[in-house]
Amino acid sequence: MAYILPDKIRNLIPYEPVSGEYPVRLDANESFLSPDHCPELAKTIQRALSAVLLNRYPDPAAHGPCRAFSSLYQIPEECLTAGNGSDELISLICGALLPKGGKVLTLTPDFSMYRFYGEIFELQNIVLPKPPSLKIDPDAVLEAISREKIDLLIFSNPCNPTSLLLGRDGVLRLLEAPCLVVVDEAYMEFCAEDQSVMDQAVQRENLIVLKTCSKAIGMAGARLGFAAAGRTVTRALRAAKSPYNVNALTQAVGEAVLSRPDLLKDCRQKLVSSRKALERALREDFSGFSQLREIFPSQTNFVFLKVRDAAGTYEALKREGIMIWHMGENLRVTAGSPAENRRFLEALSQIWRSEK
Repeated sequence: MAYILPDKIRNLIPYEPVSGEYPVRLDANESFLSPDHCPELAKTIQRALSAVLLNRYPDPAAHGPCRAFSSLYQIPEECLTAGNGSDELISLICGALLPKGGKVLTLTPDFSMYRFYGEIFELQNIVLPKPPSLKIDPDAVLEAISREKIDLLIFSNPCNPTSLLLGRDGVLRLLEAPCLVVVDEAYMEFCAEDQSVMDQAVQRENLIVLKTCSKAIGMAGARLGFAAAGRTVTRALRAAKSPYNVNALTQAVGEAVLSRPDLLKDCRQKLVSSRKALERALREDFSGFSQLREIFPSQTNFVFLKVRDAAGTYEALKREGIMIWHMGENLRVTAGSPAENRRFLEALSQIWRSEK
């Protein structure tokens, strides 16, 4: 008898990142700055890589990058789990920390991979739409958790894709829920003021805070992420992960970069300045275009727009070699270098003027 794929795979819609060559890539929320743009750090990275023994397995606990992350964010190393990007950690949480058939509450719009991994591990995905403002309503979330008897709540804060932030007090309210709460703080470095709850992760057994090195730290190509949690949950994550989940090259680069808080602060400031400039230009120079319906106040490294013909604008920009992200009636535009921002704004202006 022929093998038949199970429904969970046969009906699964894969996450498909943009492929192809585009001169301007403003679609993936990557940093336009690479850590090795600093000559001194580039030499440090090269030395670290040259010391890697490729014939040996990597450190299974990733002590080097965990130690550097611990110092940077003031979180005990014994409360950290390193992963092959945050995606692996999300997969690990869904696959190891929930009972079979457990219920996962996600919000929409939010990062789609949360539901993707829920489906892979045959969990029950409960989706709660956000109100028209797209802001998280803690009361509605807590009510849904109680009504549905949720095992896991997972959400990004600030949110990808809306760029909106739920303040620290609102997140602390959600931690009162009788379930595991995972807060993905991939974009927290871009906020006007620190609203992180990472300090609470070591104190509360129902909280995991995820951090990635792909955004503010500029290491999307290296694939490195961290889960901060209490000691009990951390022991469980470390026991459940694969033994050598973070390769030696990534560990070497991660430790070198995370050990330079001065450089990371400078990069973060440049990324925030780019986003502010992009958002300001859109507000000041495009307010007269009927295509533009709303610009959401950003606390990330991208700008989220509601557009009358989002699909048409997306395709027109694509023909100009400019890739952004299209989601229904919305467009998400990553803040790029000054030259990339300028090219995007000029192309957008030409496209919308031609439609008047």
